[in-house]
Amino acid sequence: MNPMEVPVTAPLKDEDNLSDLTHFAFGQSEEAPAPEPISIGPLPDILNGRYHIERLLGVGGMGAVYRARDLLREQFGDPEPFVALKTLTDSFAEYPDANALLYSEFALTSRLHHANVIQVYGFDVDSDCQRAFITMELLKGPTLDQLIEAHPAGMDWEQLRGIAIPLLQALSYSHQRGVLHGDLKPSNVMLTDDGVRLFDYGLGQARQGLLPGLPRLSRARIAAWTPRYAALELLNGEALGSPADVYAVACILYELCSGHHPFSRLTARQAKAMEQDKTLERPPNLPSHCWPALRSALAFEQQQRIDCQALLTAFSAPRPTVLRRLFRVLSRS
Repeated sequence: MNPMEVPVTAPLKDEDNLSDLTHFAFGQSEEAPAPEPISIGPLPDILNGRYHIERLLGVGGMGAVYRARDLLREQFGDPEPFVALKTLTDSFAEYPDANALLYSEFALTSRLHHANVIQVYGFDVDSDCQRAFITMELLKGPTLDQLIEAHPAGMDWEQLRGIAIPLLQALSYSHQRGVLHGDLKPSNVMLTDDGVRLFDYGLGQARQGLLPGLPRLSRARIAAWTPRYAALELLNGEALGSPADVYAVACILYELCSGHHPFSRLTARQAKAMEQDKTLERPPNLPSHCWPALRSALAFEQQQRIDCQALLTAFSAPRPTVLRRLFRVLSRS
């Protein structure tokens, strides 16, 4: 979750001022009118008599994440009884679909058992204030947006590779399990002492035909995206698919190795109109054998993008040796 996420209640018109914010647009479905907002109680100090909220970690347009102490764990002598607790912000919690959206995040993430995906513990609703919340592992470390800011010229190859491979492994695994992330951006990836963690599947969904029975929100009524990392098809109102995740992670990888966004902080629609894809160059810190795959993943048209596994294969391949490069040159001559 990015502390800078903000909600909006109408489609965005001015793309020139967009950056890393996650934008929400609520509209009325053609099939049925939107339900009336619901009333919620104030957030108590202790939820369900078990989770004592200690301090706020971050606030976004949809949710707020707190450091909380699990009193039950503490009762049984657990030396580390702390968890991260995510609940809805006051403004978002009033929407009738909001609890379903939060549950969907829990249901999707709980099906992912991977070393580089955040571990969730449970979903519950406080009986008094009727607020839904998720408990999950408490992560500590810098997010990738902080690392990008600290490396304005880009990371060297070994540093980049140490982040790119586990991130791509986490995303590829998610896709294989039928889970789409939906809001990949640097602030949703953290580098902890235990390695990379991908988190915040709050705008994700199950792929069509997989994970039957999971809540699926009406995208005709709720659409959300982060403009700098949103694929063109999402900006055009098309359904979320795995190629959109690939475009977003490709933007992140480009930023990590160059220090800047591939399309000058523009949206895909703006960049396509300016034909910036035709002047896109390989970052100096990126080995040449990885560039064709990354270039394909950055394609505006989703049919032209490779899948996440192919991108992972390219970044996992060893750098060609001098003899191999010489052989390639000779074979072309």
